[in-house]
Amino acid sequence: MIDIENVTVSLGGTEVLAGVSATVGRGTFVGLVGPNGAGKTTLLRAVSGALAPDAGRVLIDGDGVHGLASTAASRRVAVVPQETHLAFSFDVETVVAMGRHPYRSRFGRATEADREAVERAMERTGVARFADRSVEAVSGGERQRVLLARALAQDAPALLLDEPTASLDVNHQVETLDLVADLVADGKTVVAAIHDLDLAARYCDELVMLSGGGVLAHGAPDEVLSEANLADGFDADAVVSRDGVTGGLSVTALSGRPAGDATVHVVGGGETGARVVDALGAAGVERSVGPVPEGDAAAETARAQGADVLASAPFEAVDDAALEALADRVAAADATVLADPVVTHGNREVFSVLADASRLVVTETRPFEERNRAGDEAREAYESLRRRATVVPEDDVPAAVRRLRTAVPVDDAS
Repeated sequence: MIDIENVTVSLGGTEVLAGVSATVGRGTFVGLVGPNGAGKTTLLRAVSGALAPDAGRVLIDGDGVHGLASTAASRRVAVVPQETHLAFSFDVETVVAMGRHPYRSRFGRATEADREAVERAMERTGVARFADRSVEAVSGGERQRVLLARALAQDAPALLLDEPTASLDVNHQVETLDLVADLVADGKTVVAAIHDLDLAARYCDELVMLSGGGVLAHGAPDEVLSEANLADGFDADAVVSRDGVTGGLSVTALSGRPAGDATVHVVGGGETGARVVDALGAAGVERSVGPVPEGDAAAETARAQGADVLASAPFEAVDDAALEALADRVAAADATVLADPVVTHGNREVFSVLADASRLVVTETRPFEERNRAGDEAREAYESLRRRATVVPEDDVPAAVRRLRTAVPVDDAS
C-alpha cells in the first residue's frame, strides 16, 4: 500500500530524515514512535505529498505520491493534523464537508454523493449530533473527531494521523484510538505518530521507531519496544512489562539508578534460570539461586559466577531444611525472581515460602500447564503468586528488579 524508499529530508539546513525506508501493508495500523525531533511529523508530511524529499520517494499503490496532482494525492491519502484549531469558526458539518474538495471542481456544488459521504463520516465518528454547532464550541476530544470525520469524508484508502491523542484526556485518547482501530478493521490503512508508547503498543499492528534521522526498528510492538531499543532510541533506562489488565506492553521509565548492592534470589532452574542468573550478574546484582538439583544449568552458572546456590539431591523432594534456607534467602533479598520453574510434588511447597516474598518478579518462556506436574493445587498457588507479581520477559528481569527497588512500599509511605 505505502512504500517509503530511502527518504531523506532536510529542513533549515538540518537533515531530519536520512535514508528512511519502510513498508505499510494495506489494512494495517502502523505507529511512528521516537523521541521529540526524531522526524515523525516530517515523515508523515512526506508520505502525504505535502513535503517533497531531497532524495528517495514515497509510493502509494505503486504511484509516486509527489508525482500526482494535489487532488489525486488527496484521494489516496487523508491527513488528520495534530493542531485542531481552525482559522474560522465554521460549523461542524461545514468542516467535515471540506473533506470532499478533492472530488469537486473549483466552483462546483456538492453532489448527492458528497452529502452522503459527509453524513456517513459524521455518523461514524459520532459528531452528527452537533453538526450545526461551531467547531470552536466543542471540546478538544470532539474537535479531534470532527477532523477525523473530515478525513473520512475524503474517502481515501490511507489515513495519516499526527499525534491523534495529544492534549486529550485518557477517556478521549482511548475513544479516538478505538475508532481508528475499527477503521483499520474495516480495511483502512493507518499511519500515526503516537507519543504514548503504551497506547502505541496496545493499538498498532506494527511500530516504526525513528531515532537520529533513521529507522532504528520496525516490526511488531513486542519486537520494537525492547529495553535495548528504548535505551538506544530514547536514551532511556526503561522496563517493558505486560499490563495486568489489558495484557499489552507497558513501558516504565526509570530514574537510571544503578542496581548497586541489590540482592536477588532466583527460584527456577534449567536454561531459563541460568540466563536470568547471567543477566542479573551482568547488571551488577548479588544473587542466590535455589533450591535446584545438583548439576542443574542454573546451579552450575551460579557457582561459576561465585553466587550462592541452595542445592538439593537430584530426584529428591525439597526437605524442611531446604525450605527454611529458602525462606531466609527470600527474606534477605530485595526481590525474588520466579524463573520458569517445573513444579513437582517434591518441590511444590516452595510456593508456600514465596507467599511471603515482598517483591516478586515472574518470567515465563512456556505456559505453566507445560511445567506443572503437581496438579490443581500447585496451579492455584502459582496463579496466586503471579497475580501479585511483576511479569516480564526474561531479558527484562534486571530492569524490573531496579524498578521494584526504587518503588516506595505501601507500608513505608508517609
